[in-house]
Amino acid sequence: MKNNIWWLRRDLRLSDNPALRAAMAGGKAVVPVFILDPRLLSSTDLGEKRKAFLLGGLRDLDRALRQRGSYLVVRHGNAYEQLTALMKETSAVHIYAEADVSPYASRRDSEVGQRLPLDLVEGVTVHLPDMITKADGSPYTVYTPFSRRWKALSPPTLGSLLQAPSRINTPPDIDSLKIPKDPILPESVPFPTGEQEAQRRLSLFMDYEDVSPIARYEQRRNRMDLKGTSGLSPYLRFGMLSARQAVVSALQKRSVASNEMSQHSIEVWLNELIWREFYMAILYHFPHVLKRSFRPAYSLIKWRNDEGHFAAWRNGETGYPVVDAAMRQLLQSGWMHNRARMIVASFLVKDLLIDWRWGERWFMQNLVDGDPAANNGGWQWTAGTGTDAAPYFRIFNPVLQGKKFDPDGDYVRQWLPGLANLPNKYIHEPWKMPLNIQHQVNCVIGRDYPHPIVDHALARQATLDAYAQARQQYIQGG
Repeated sequence: MKNNIWWLRRDLRLSDNPALRAAMAGGKAVVPVFILDPRLLSSTDLGEKRKAFLLGGLRDLDRALRQRGSYLVVRHGNAYEQLTALMKETSAVHIYAEADVSPYASRRDSEVGQRLPLDLVEGVTVHLPDMITKADGSPYTVYTPFSRRWKALSPPTLGSLLQAPSRINTPPDIDSLKIPKDPILPESVPFPTGEQEAQRRLSLFMDYEDVSPIARYEQRRNRMDLKGTSGLSPYLRFGMLSARQAVVSALQKRSVASNEMSQHSIEVWLNELIWREFYMAILYHFPHVLKRSFRPAYSLIKWRNDEGHFAAWRNGETGYPVVDAAMRQLLQSGWMHNRARMIVASFLVKDLLIDWRWGERWFMQNLVDGDPAANNGGWQWTAGTGTDAAPYFRIFNPVLQGKKFDPDGDYVRQWLPGLANLPNKYIHEPWKMPLNIQHQVNCVIGRDYPHPIVDHALARQATLDAYAQARQQYIQGG
């Protein structure tokens, strides 16, 4: 029997896996392999929590494979070299993998594909980036027409989802490394690894009790004090859940929604999945966004880049409770609410005037769901430097954001227990608290919690001036 190699990268699952199905076509035996890339593993952008989540996912997948008569082959080194050796060892005739979009993945796959029989199939996204272009073949750089074109393509259906195979034939005794046991995912990270957990969370989000969370998503998604989001981002990041299944689930739920409010809410969540694909398409077509602003005018911004301010932001010590709570959430859990991501990004870039790339990298080092495309897209959107970005003059007021999206201060109190006893009136502006109340609640500003490191109104004006100056300089020719 001829063997095929199933080269896993961002598809740590057995259900709805086009690469696995292609490798099994014709009854061929399959060699599942994951290559530990030393360049990626040693990158400072691969934080310990995300690395632990990845390794935990590999262990889960190996157990699932062994239940089906297979197992995961693990190798370490250059992808081309390891795949070449594995083809010789197993007499494999073909390699199947899901297409990825990052510049590094594209270079790696090009090197392999030019010298080995590699087939790349869709799977990381519902639609490959090359499928969603304008009439002249050029890529979209604005979300709305991109999403319109995305929705015009044939949607995936329940019948198109691929079932996990009950048996996978793999040649025995292929040489394999053991999956590293370290680092171990800390208990503070609220994301158990694996495909089974991803399926459980998807089911809860779609079907929990009488009113499913997805049907209330629009009303609750921005509330940092509520569990209004799906919690699926780490699983989509590593392909423990397929993007197609997420979309199919949303479309099915929308088709049976009992009212317009629920239908709209489901549509909003679907749009978030399309935003994910939009940013992947941007990275695929414009790989330079990982290094510089999409909008060249804003490459001329004179950033302050104050190291002390950056450390305060990083450690959750800015004196603005909603910012600090979000940064503590990131440090402890490896995740941050999406509304909070926008707030802290705006604060770093537009209150502290620190280069968005500093924040982008910190997120990649600490987020369990850190994804180059989505992370870069989100940072450049907030900074106003990217494609289809927020206007440069949109600057979040951290106090008003806190009051609106954490009205009773529950989110702040969860992540900043030192502020737990503050009255609601002062929870987002503790510096306004009278000194006698500070002593009553045992939170003296300047002693137990820092004064704000900047005045928002003054910082806002300085940022507007810096952006205007960069725009003017660009217009005048640099």
